[in-house]
Amino acid sequence: MRSVARLLCSLALVTAFAMLAPLCGHAQTANGNGKAARMRFQEQVVMLPKAAIPSRIDLEATVFKPAGDGPFPLVVINHGKAPGRPVTQGRARFPAQSLEFLRRGYAVVLPMRQGFARSGGAYVGGSCDIETNGMMQADDVVATLDFMATQPYVDMERIVVIGQSHGGLTTMAFSTIGYPGVLGVVNFAGGLRNLNCPDWEERLVDAFASYGSLARYPSLWVYGDNDSYWPVPLPGRMFNAFKARATGPAAQSRLVDVGEFGNDSHRVFSAREGIPVWLPEVGNFFRSLGLPFDAGT
Repeated sequence: MRSVARLLCSLALVTAFAMLAPLCGHAQTANGNGKAARMRFQEQVVMLPKAAIPSRIDLEATVFKPAGDGPFPLVVINHGKAPGRPVTQGRARFPAQSLEFLRRGYAVVLPMRQGFARSGGAYVGGSCDIETNGMMQADDVVATLDFMATQPYVDMERIVVIGQSHGGLTTMAFSTIGYPGVLGVVNFAGGLRNLNCPDWEERLVDAFASYGSLARYPSLWVYGDNDSYWPVPLPGRMFNAFKARATGPAAQSRLVDVGEFGNDSHRVFSAREGIPVWLPEVGNFFRSLGLPFDAGT
């Protein structure tokens, strides 16, 4: 299946990677005279192919690329699920968060999963089977990486996959898949809540336990104490269920409790104000993987 997806990526490359107008950003990095240095980067919107049955579908994705030819290590950011119909959800950009990786020399891709925004296909969800939901979402991460592998400026030997909320569940499900070049994963307030299922909390814990038994990469988990979706002690239960089953590199998993963040720690990644809270922890995690994380690298 992966070889089919890569072939489709190659065939679709010319039309899929049509570039929008490049945008210039301002990274607050000090230059020699102590003033803020200007950082140049490009933002592109692509429709990348995903092999599916009965026919291929296209996924909308945002790609941020630093200036230059690279090759740049890659960060994948997986979005959450907003209330309402997924098809009406806007394209995820996380511009302030993406900029923190750009200024450290990383290319960033933010795929919209099947059924979200302008991505094709129907949203996979609605049932009480949280474990399967995550695994089906993870297929879109594989399609995204297959596409990025066709980009000459991407270093496919240095990849980190990040996810927030439903994207965090997606990321941990993806961690069960052996994809060459992926070094680690980061889970920000990950999970999936279906209030139509009376036992949804137990199903969520069980899903993470199952992922832990198959996980392949070191992971960093970032949760808070006043999360409107995952009340304490649920974050600890999810993490402990995962870690108890994890072996090999996946046993190198760590939970960071950021305490209370504003009025809802579920937003610690998505809120601009949360960046100083999580950035040092993410930096330490990247360095533990042998990756650079100094601004300007």
